[in-house]
Amino acid sequence: MQAINITAYTEDASQIEAVKAFMKALKIKFEIANVKSYELSAEQQEILDNQVNLDKSLYTDAESLYTDLKKKYEL
Repeated sequence: MQAINITAYTEDASQIEAVKAFMKALKIKFEIANVKSYELSAEQQEILDNQVNLDKSLYTDAESLYTDLKKKYEL
């Protein structure tokens, strides 16, 4: 078996499904790779890296935040 790299620029999920169906119909084994379609600037990457290294005790999880907002605004 020989592997080749193909990049397909699809416009929506239906096109992705069509490509999958085509490959399956030809009995070709394939995998879909998640490829970033953007590049971060050095500054953006540094900001993200710094956030990853923050103290986790400073974070509020989404569920707690949602519950607090519901109580605050009586929803």
